[in-house]
Amino acid sequence: MPSDLQLKIMNAVHRALLTVSGGRIGNSVLGMASLELTTIGRKSGTPRKSMLTAPIIDGDTIVVVASRGGDDTHPAWFLNLRDNPDVEVSLRNGPERPMLATVATAEQRAELWPRVVAAYKGYGDYQKKTTREIPLVLLTPRT
Repeated sequence: MPSDLQLKIMNAVHRALLTVSGGRIGNSVLGMASLELTTIGRKSGTPRKSMLTAPIIDGDTIVVVASRGGDDTHPAWFLNLRDNPDVEVSLRNGPERPMLATVATAEQRAELWPRVVAAYKGYGDYQKKTTREIPLVLLTPRT
C-alpha cells in the first residue's frame, strides 16, 4: 500500500506534469479522466487537494473511487468529504467547479461497481486486497 508520503509525491508529480505540459499530459490516466478534488480538512479546516481518476462520467455526475490502492484504511480525501460534502472539482485541468459529494448507496454501488471495474480492472484487484468495502463517491454540481 502506498504511504502518505508516496501519495503526496504522486499528487505533486501529476500536478507538475499538467502544469509543465499546459494540460496536454495528465488529463487522463489509464484511460480515465483525471481530476483535482479539493476538500476541506476535517481536522485542520484548510483546503486539501488530491489528484484522482474518474472511471465514470455520466453527464454532470462524476464517479470517483476511494480505493487507496486496496489499503485497509480510507483515503484522507474521502474522510474529509464525508464530513463536509461541499467540494471543488477541476476535471481534466479545467476550471474548478463547486460540487456536492455523496457516498454511493449500496444499490448505487451494486450498479456502478461493474462499470468501475470495466473501466479499470485494478479496482477489482484493490477490492480483493482489503476487507473494507471500497466506497464510490458521486460528485454532482452544487445548486
